Amino acid sequence: MKKRLGIVVALLAVHSAIAETSKPVVVSTWKFGLQANEAAWAVLATGGRALDAVEQGVRVAEADPNNGSVGIGGTPDEQGRVTLDACIMDEKGDCGSVAFLQNILHPISVARKVMEETRHVMLVGKGAEEFAYEMGFKKVDLLTPEAKARWEKWRAENEEGKKQEINAENHDTIGMLALDKDGNLSGACTTSGAGFKMHGRVGDSPIIGAGMFVDNEVGGAVATGWGEAVIRIGGSHLVVELMRQGHSPEEACRLAVERLISKNPDWKEIQVGFLALNKKGESGAYCIQPGFQYAAYDSKNGNQLSDGKSKLPKKE
Repeated sequence: MKKRLGIVVALLAVHSAIAETSKPVVVSTWKFGLQANEAAWAVLATGGRALDAVEQGVRVAEADPNNGSVGIGGTPDEQGRVTLDACIMDEKGDCGSVAFLQNILHPISVARKVMEETRHVMLVGKGAEEFAYEMGFKKVDLLTPEAKARWEKWRAENEEGKKQEINAENHDTIGMLALDKDGNLSGACTTSGAGFKMHGRVGDSPIIGAGMFVDNEVGGAVATGWGEAVIRIGGSHLVVELMRQGHSPEEACRLAVERLISKNPDWKEIQVGFLALNKKGESGAYCIQPGFQYAAYDSKNGNQLSDGKSKLPKKE
């Protein structure tokens, strides 16, 4: 009888261990993350590596000309130039990044080349562009007619003394985190940055530890929103460290938002959201303003869009 009971207890323990870990799983920021998740899931579902999944996933957003905040079609800077930032990180802590990159369709893939083909972590500006050409990337005009029209409208208003506001609407990035069948984590983040920014401005998205961070022992996090505020607190690294302390992904994101609020007096005028995925495959998000959404894909629930909880209530 005791032997049979011991077997039952052991089986229950195995079942519990399996149940508490959901893998593979991929999560990404905003509604356009649904489409990006599909590409990432195609890699994960066939046993692929999380690193390959996040790269392929965010490339979807980079190649979408209707997305005004990532890749081709991204809103230009004050000079009418589209400049892109991206970073990528794998389960070993290896990472690569590019910033202020022009004329290249897929900055995330250039960031991966920086990680794999150089001794460095980040390349910027003309140097990053020249490196991309050396790696075989082609020159692409990233300024679409629609994006150019947005810039011309803004420029006309700016000539009348109206500066672009830094507000809750001026944001968006695609950040993605994946946990593969082997239990390994990777992350990616890519953006065209704040619309009508100063020429040369770089936000949090290509900065490891700010826009994205992964620790394979704990989990990963990505940020979206006003990058300057995220940089001030090392946002994504902070979220991961909070998870290391035992907080759930959502709670870690909430605490990071609270920290950000304490460091940014204008917090009610901006939007920042954090999305996290832990080693168990659990995900969660939290933001300042209501409206931040994230997409999560696993074998049990499929590809679903969820609202991140927010510090401020919805406006009536």
